[in-house]
Amino acid sequence: MRVRWEEDALFDLVALRKYIAQDNPAAAHKVAERILTCVDLLATHPLAGEPGRIHNTREMVVGKTPYTIIYHATADMITILRVFHQARKWPAEPY
Repeated sequence: MRVRWEEDALFDLVALRKYIAQDNPAAAHKVAERILTCVDLLATHPLAGEPGRIHNTREMVVGKTPYTIIYHATADMITILRVFHQARKWPAEPY
């Protein structure tokens, strides 16, 4: 199954990696790797995440990190919408 990243999701990934790398570059790399591993899993198991808080989305918690991947799954594509820190306030509007 194809995976497509929305611009906001790519920005989230780059921003979180830069933020963590300020104090610990190795940890930043490890967190990014865990996120990408989860995205790879979604490509083969699109329903692995839970139904999302926002209509027509799904969420996958990234193990051993405080991050959640918000995505939309169709028959042939996974669209990564955002990568959110779990302490962050979630938007009420769709992505």
